[in-house]
Amino acid sequence: MSTLFTKIINREIPAEILYESDSVISIIDIMPIHYGHALIIPKKEYKNFLEVPPSELGELMMVTQKIAKALVTAFNLEGFNFFANNGEIAGQSIFHFHIHVTPRYKDDGISFHRNLKKYDDPQKMKEVADKIRANIS
Repeated sequence: MSTLFTKIINREIPAEILYESDSVISIIDIMPIHYGHALIIPKKEYKNFLEVPPSELGELMMVTQKIAKALVTAFNLEGFNFFANNGEIAGQSIFHFHIHVTPRYKDDGISFHRNLKKYDDPQKMKEVADKIRANIS
């Protein structure tokens, strides 16, 4: 089943295209956090970051950097965010992997609410790290 992004890639629906190569496209987000909010999308459909082949990650990141630099210059930005939501619980609404790059401004009212935790016991941190290390392939 084609995603909204595949329909854009196939020119079935319109979009403001910022950049395009054989395997990556960047467009303006139709529902931006701030004007200029851009998306970087692999042309092949991958449900999330974990499905993107490592061989394709390099170009995705290079295009993300290219778009971020363009935003910084175009809007004289002091900062920006880039992120990807993976899974419904993380806020993903289109299940075709994509990276967001959005301008940030002083006092723009946007925040990523954090509920920071603390390892009170160094052994607990080691246990968590050991669990992760055991699953790195």
